[in-house]
Amino acid sequence: MTDRRTLTLLVTLCVGQVLLISAQVQSREGLSLFQVAAFDAFAGVQRVTGGVTDTIRGIWGSYFGLRGVARENAALRTQLLEMAAELQQQRAIAAQTRALEDLLGLEPQVSVSTLAARVIAGNVSPGTLTVAIDRGTADGVEPDMAVLGAAGVVGRVISPVARGAATVQLLIDSNAAVAVVFERSKAGGLAVGGAADGALVGEFVPSLADVQVGETVMTSGQDGIYPAGFLVGTVERVTGAGTPNRTIRIRPATDFSYLEIVLVALTRPQTATEGGS
Repeated sequence: MTDRRTLTLLVTLCVGQVLLISAQVQSREGLSLFQVAAFDAFAGVQRVTGGVTDTIRGIWGSYFGLRGVARENAALRTQLLEMAAELQQQRAIAAQTRALEDLLGLEPQVSVSTLAARVIAGNVSPGTLTVAIDRGTADGVEPDMAVLGAAGVVGRVISPVARGAATVQLLIDSNAAVAVVFERSKAGGLAVGGAADGALVGEFVPSLADVQVGETVMTSGQDGIYPAGFLVGTVERVTGAGTPNRTIRIRPATDFSYLEIVLVALTRPQTATEGGS
């Protein structure tokens, strides 16, 4: 036990002596070896700490950088949506302008007084094909007045007619018909609506009339509703030619899937019977 104490004391004295000698021995820079060792150790700690700090700073900076990019992307997406909405609005305005220009080009060709009207609603009742317009009795609109579009005949005004609105029966409705003349063959007849595919069917056309595919079909004015000379459509198909069972299908000139602005003919054509009376 005494020998162990003696050995421990000897080792302690030797370590202390070495530290004293290191503290007294100077390096080339004039510092003691103890100071140099302490400085090297501290420098190593600083290097490690600095590396960790730089790493954390880089990660933190990247985090805020990504947050900034995310905010910029969100702002760009919002701006893109706003621009898309504005573009759609401009397209709608352009479409309305074109429709008005088409009607303005049509008005000088109409020999009767007309009134521009906007389509404001459609009828969703099964089997009924009508639309509502924003003109009524206050504007001189009455039942059985013809309604025209830039491409051709749209339909006629039917009851009821309110002070500021009216109902228009479309030409393709199952109860609609218009007196027509086939331009090339000069044959007369009726174009009747109600076909499932939106076509019109030629009825009361003389069986010997040489009606051909591609022939233009115009209003004849003989029904007392539609003014003469307006485009109804084009002959799409003729079956059973030369027989009493002949069928004439007419493709309407008007696109009834979308109507926006129309013209109401405020005066009806005079029929031959009325002219003779």
